[in-house]
Amino acid sequence: MKVITICGSLKFIDEMKYYAEKLKLDGNCVLSVIYPTKENYTKDEIQSFGIAHNKKIELSDAIFVVNKNGYIGEAVKNEIDYAKRQHKEIIFMEKMNTES
Repeated sequence: MKVITICGSLKFIDEMKYYAEKLKLDGNCVLSVIYPTKENYTKDEIQSFGIAHNKKIELSDAIFVVNKNGYIGEAVKNEIDYAKRQHKEIIFMEKMNTES
């Protein structure tokens, strides 16, 4: 069993929920994002979410990136970089195009 943190844009909330369930049913322990319950968050609240998400990455063996249609936003890029610095496995929903 791996501990896996889901990372991705909330644009893809349905996909994030689907893969969280799939990964769990595959026998993993899944740490997910906080799903928003309101429209506007303060800077402190957003910062608190980021700190908590980084802690989830620290606790994980891997992150699973929901990169639908190749999309990775700035926040998720930062999460991937953080996971790399923590020597975590990076798993992408869709194969990444490495050509420049």
